[in-house]
Amino acid sequence: MRILKLAVVLALAGIGAQAFADESHSTEAASNAPVEIYTYGTKLDISKVITISEIPDECAPVPVQMTYEDSHGQQHVMQYQVMGTGCSNG
Repeated sequence: MRILKLAVVLALAGIGAQAFADESHSTEAASNAPVEIYTYGTKLDISKVITISEIPDECAPVPVQMTYEDSHGQQHVMQYQVMGTGCSNG
């Protein structure tokens, strides 16, 4: 189960890497969209990632929000957990 969680987070992060090149499409509609909380049964329809919030500098699981467009052109905001960037190996 832990591998599945990691795979989902990495897939979402990989998709989101392209979002920073196209932040200009973030609109007022996205800011008014309700935040959906990701669960493992959530059916994803992500056509285009618009933005992903920055990952906090903490050594713990932290929430991140991704704004995306579905295959019908509607914008959504999805919140999911990732590991913070504050952990060190030393």
